[in-house]
Amino acid sequence: MKNLLKTSLASVILLSLGTVSAYADEGGFPIMDNIKVKGELRPRYEMVDEDNPKSNANAVTNRLVIGVNTDLFGTDWLSGYAEMTDVHNANDNYNSTNNGRIGHSVVADPEQTRLTQSYLDVKMGKTLFRAGRQIVNLDNQRFVGSVNWRQMPQSFNAYALVNDSVENLNFLAAYVTQVNTVKAADSNSFQTSTVLLHADYKAMKALNITAYGYLIGSLNDTYGLAFTGKTALSGGTKLDYRVEYALQGNASMETASLGKPDADADYMNLQLAANMTGFLAGLRYEVLSGTNGNDNKTAFVTPLATLHGQNGWADRFLATPDQGLVDMNVMLGYKSKSFGIAKLIYHDYSSDVDSINYGSEIDLLYKNSIPRVKNLTGLIKAALYSGDETSTKNGGDPLATDVDVTKIWVMLDYRFN
Repeated sequence: MKNLLKTSLASVILLSLGTVSAYADEGGFPIMDNIKVKGELRPRYEMVDEDNPKSNANAVTNRLVIGVNTDLFGTDWLSGYAEMTDVHNANDNYNSTNNGRIGHSVVADPEQTRLTQSYLDVKMGKTLFRAGRQIVNLDNQRFVGSVNWRQMPQSFNAYALVNDSVENLNFLAAYVTQVNTVKAADSNSFQTSTVLLHADYKAMKALNITAYGYLIGSLNDTYGLAFTGKTALSGGTKLDYRVEYALQGNASMETASLGKPDADADYMNLQLAANMTGFLAGLRYEVLSGTNGNDNKTAFVTPLATLHGQNGWADRFLATPDQGLVDMNVMLGYKSKSFGIAKLIYHDYSSDVDSINYGSEIDLLYKNSIPRVKNLTGLIKAALYSGDETSTKNGGDPLATDVDVTKIWVMLDYRFN
């Protein structure tokens, strides 16, 4: 009965894609074999309180994910994966960006049901070719990610090639034709001609070298280099670091629109974190360059990134300000198997040019497994952003970052297979 249920579920999802027939000829090879089903339930409460005339957001939403992976046509080199995601709410006291509740603060989790992933894998030795709708997370997702914190993730219609035949080297090349964002169905996707190139080389035990080139449609080309690694010190202390620099220039994949300024920006990220037998500490200094409006520069942008978690959980910097962004933050925390993980992060924000103080933020998190329920975790999280009331744009109107914001989340996450 269990196998019949899995086969039926796989057939329904794969048939909805039009990829394969549900049945094979009698006596022939199986069309679907080694079927694996997985899923997720993720109910969440999110509160947003902004220092403006809008009513608070109080959103109760749930994410349901069902994914099916199966080998195809009796082979061990051809497989398929399909995944459906459903997002529904239990109330309407928030602006989902699609429900017309514009008098409330935004919680960008509109109700929708979507085919979030649907791809075929061809694996030959140490080379994998993947074609179809897929989630792509690269490095720390600063440039390319699935935005998985939102209830509906971001995915890409793409052709991807991954190869690790050279010892200690992993290489990815992908051509993206469509980006499926977290927004609701009527505006959730846009067409593009984007190339993603990413190579990671393990030079030694404590050093990985990552080189990347992201040629994003008509927007820009970004090329970067990152040095990362982990090492253990005496007394059980573990360190990990990230040193990264990137340049952004004009797009080469598509013709830029007339009148659009030439892209000219850079990026720097310095990180150091320590785990001292469970006690956590970290420092991060990140700069996204900006412009004063007269220097023929542009602000550094990362349009395909998972932005939540990069510059504070209040999400005040989902778009880089024109003058750029400098985020200096410090993290303290504790982690153990029985306790779970707790973190406190303090951010100090300023501009790259014009010496603007954007304000500060305190982020708090506690996450742990729920006792006696396998694969169930609970999370409580908060973000308290304080804007600088004196900050203005080029001496004129106040910036949007002046608005104080408080956000609180309570979430359960149950995964099954």
